[in-house]
Amino acid sequence: MGAAELSELHLADLHRRAADAGIEGYRLLRREELIERLGGAEEPVERPEADDEPSERREGRDEPSERPRRRRGRRGGRRRGGRERERLPADDVRDEGEREGRRQRQGDDGEPEATEDVTGILEITRQRHGFLRLGGLTARDDDVYVSASQVRRCELRPGDEVSGPAREPRRGERHRALVHVDRVNGGDPQEEGRVEFDDLTPVPPSRPIPLGAEAGPQARAADQLAPLAFGQRVLVRAAPRSDRATLLRELGQAITAGGAANLIVLLIDERPEEVPAWERALPEADLALAPADLAPAEQVRLAELALERSRRIAESGADAVLVCDSLTRLAVAADDVGEVKRLFGSGRELDEEGSGSLTVIATAFDEGDDEGSAARAVATTENSLLVLDDVLAEAERLG
Repeated sequence: MGAAELSELHLADLHRRAADAGIEGYRLLRREELIERLGGAEEPVERPEADDEPSERREGRDEPSERPRRRRGRRGGRRRGGRERERLPADDVRDEGEREGRRQRQGDDGEPEATEDVTGILEITRQRHGFLRLGGLTARDDDVYVSASQVRRCELRPGDEVSGPAREPRRGERHRALVHVDRVNGGDPQEEGRVEFDDLTPVPPSRPIPLGAEAGPQARAADQLAPLAFGQRVLVRAAPRSDRATLLRELGQAITAGGAANLIVLLIDERPEEVPAWERALPEADLALAPADLAPAEQVRLAELALERSRRIAESGADAVLVCDSLTRLAVAADDVGEVKRLFGSGRELDEEGSGSLTVIATAFDEGDDEGSAARAVATTENSLLVLDDVLAEAERLG
């Protein structure tokens, strides 16, 4: 097959051909180099399928909020896996990557390691490696480490849904590690050509969001007063004790029952006892729950991941609904209304064929620790406004 025909193939097909042809370190080659090597490859040779993913894991590194370790001097090398490792000349990098790929698939005794297929939402750290969050969007002990080279090679972004085999942690490691990337957002990994959310054209919302037949009374009333549509920015102005949590949970349950959108729920600085209530009410949603005992920086980090997940869904052609409670508490945690404007302003219907939408339903307090800055920051940018009154809410509770 000539270079012109090879250039039409997907990267995964090129990798399979390279594996059959016995090309060493083919996963480390750029697309153009891979096509050139395949064009001159001889008869394919039998060899087992392998992933040449070089391990870039720094043992013990976990969350992005942790302080990075002090880096050792370049001349003296750095310690990895309990032994001193020399710095490699540039010409030896690919050969070392090939050896690392073999080590990634073998245990300490040289035997192939058992793996388990996993799917999770990717969070990328400041050091450019990542973790697959397997329980909604909140960090757990069984999350899976993703190396920086996998992030770079597969052009992964925060909020991507990534699937692949994971191996058990080795001696001195805290997390399981992803061996290779099989699927990204339900499709093949893309090395280039991915659409960017901010490059897509927003248009006025026009498609109604179907609610399930069992929608609660508050959800039905809200939809009758201000009909919900894909791509809206719905601002819920709530007074204290106006029962906003009930409204949001009912809306979330109705949207999930309607089956037409992917639901992401973001709670910022919420009371700890509210967390299990949301988990019971919306078991199928992606939950980003940041209770009041979480540090402000961690609350903002979780908010960013929830927003990025919503954007990735819209980029891939599906409809996402992001429910946020609240913009006021996000402004306080971030000490910056810029986070509020970016999250709320991301709501939009997308015009391009194959693109979806992002609907944002977010609360803001008339009175709060932010002195109303969040509500002022998004004023006039909403295209649907709901106002909750505490007097009416109390009257409803009393019957």
